[in-house]
Amino acid sequence: MKATALPEKEEFLSELKPGERTVTELPHGGYLFLEHDIPFLMIYRNIPNDKATMRLARTGASYLVVGKNNFEYFQKFVNELTEKMSARFGSFILMEIYSGAPNSKEFVIRGPSHKLPVSLEVLREELEKLESRRYGGQLLTARIEQTKQRLPESKEAFCSIEEIKECGGTLIGLEIPPVYRNTEGELYPLYFRKFREGFAAAIHKAVFEFIRIQTSSKLESFAALGKRTIHEEVYKIDRGLTEIESSYQFLLLVAPVNIQSLRECFFKSNFEELNAYHYRLLPIDPDILKRKLYDLPIDEIDDPALSFLFDEKREEIDQQLTMLKERGSKNFFYRSVRLYQGLDKNLVTEAKKILQNISEDRQQEKVKTLDATEFGKMAEAEFDFFRKQASDYSCRVHIREDVNVMMVSRGELYLPADYTLTKSEASALIQHEIGTHALTYYNGIQQPLTQLSQGLADYDPLQEGMAVLSEYLIGGLTGNRLRTLAGRVIAGEALLNGANFKEVFHLLYSKNGFSKEPAFNITSRIFQGGGFLKDIIYLKGLVELKEYLMQGGDLEFLLAGKFALKHVPMIKDLTERKLLKPPTLKPRYLNTANYKDRMKKVREGISLSEMV
Repeated sequence: MKATALPEKEEFLSELKPGERTVTELPHGGYLFLEHDIPFLMIYRNIPNDKATMRLARTGASYLVVGKNNFEYFQKFVNELTEKMSARFGSFILMEIYSGAPNSKEFVIRGPSHKLPVSLEVLREELEKLESRRYGGQLLTARIEQTKQRLPESKEAFCSIEEIKECGGTLIGLEIPPVYRNTEGELYPLYFRKFREGFAAAIHKAVFEFIRIQTSSKLESFAALGKRTIHEEVYKIDRGLTEIESSYQFLLLVAPVNIQSLRECFFKSNFEELNAYHYRLLPIDPDILKRKLYDLPIDEIDDPALSFLFDEKREEIDQQLTMLKERGSKNFFYRSVRLYQGLDKNLVTEAKKILQNISEDRQQEKVKTLDATEFGKMAEAEFDFFRKQASDYSCRVHIREDVNVMMVSRGELYLPADYTLTKSEASALIQHEIGTHALTYYNGIQQPLTQLSQGLADYDPLQEGMAVLSEYLIGGLTGNRLRTLAGRVIAGEALLNGANFKEVFHLLYSKNGFSKEPAFNITSRIFQGGGFLKDIIYLKGLVELKEYLMQGGDLEFLLAGKFALKHVPMIKDLTERKLLKPPTLKPRYLNTANYKDRMKKVREGISLSEMV
């Protein structure tokens, strides 16, 4: 979107072209950020020790900062702007916000309640249910005051309500209780973050009701009233988070380097002896990275959605860095519980049902008919399918002697040179690794924010849930595969209940029908680092994704990058504001003959055991 500069002279506004924005300093200490396609303007007049209230004004797509004097200039400016915007949209709404008395706990909405009963009532209701409205043991309240004045008597008006009305506009005044700061103007940062998020949503919902009814604007939801640009400082923070996370490979550093000797010893001793886990040396200093992490000024981001996402990601990186310092200790396990949020009883019940209903097929694992080269050709064909959709797609297959597991890293597929698998496994894994992980990496790269390719906080369950679902959608989900996911949950529950390595192994091997190899693989993974719950997310992600789809959720929308189901409302919000894009690449399984029938079964609530 092109930005047009405004001449700093009293010609006021130049032509307001659709699809553009005006961003400029104004005479007498003023500042304008105007989206030409939004018939709404937030107004704030600059006063000392009130920076936080100005930040509330900047949460909107369009805002005007009025200087401390020369009100006559700003009055003419606002009248001219109102006349031009109302001529285009049929009406124009302006809202001046200002802070109330230091001890106030009440929002006061000053406006024509007889003319805007719905909009003002929506605003009152939304302000009263702010998520963070508790302060000093009291609840914040809101009331509508029908008055010809939009300001309390103590404040000097710079706008004439009658002149605004003659120009086709409507002016509302909103007095805000300044509970987000102390009497010296110092901010309560955590409280302010939540306050600002709820405040922005309340304003946008109320104003959208006005726009929908009173104007010709084609805005489709209140989310479109949020900021439509990303400041360069936000991009720097985004890149900073990605740079920090990219400087270490968390899963690789948590995995033991002596897994083969661990297995041999355990099996030769008839499941009695287990050597100590050994790990790679840390290539980074977690404390130095943490210092860089908290030097990022995330609290200064004025867009509530982006501020929340970045703050959440910073906390996740902090947790990971602490865990790397604590590998091999009980503290690692405790932090793992926090990072992966424990186990839900319903998930354990689902896992037990799978193991009861599906027996292990011990012959399936023995029929390995494809080697790494043959599977690599299948993977290259899938990459060619992506290149037909995006000519710049450049990811490749790498067959390596120094890789011991198949993995996707930065969109590239890495295969062990001695890798073998069955044909049915191959089709499923193509969609799992490439049709999901490589695809969402590329789609994330196309987004303005690098975090969508790296992964927002807690993105893993949805990624793995989509990956496993893709195996079902192409008819490649096997009983053994589903049993492995269920076994990981059962092992996780046992770990949480205090079981040791041998107890978990025998729970799988002796009581749940796993042969020794898969039982060892599941157990060794769950005990790496000192106790690691990441493996529960595969079944957890599948169960949560199935519930989302049963409620009518859109699967294709989830392919736009790497994020969690909890982020869907925010990703939709950012997409509606044109800050993010829909997915560029689409997976092959969307075009298969049985896709619609299988998806219909998922939406109707097919049990997991019936998906094989």
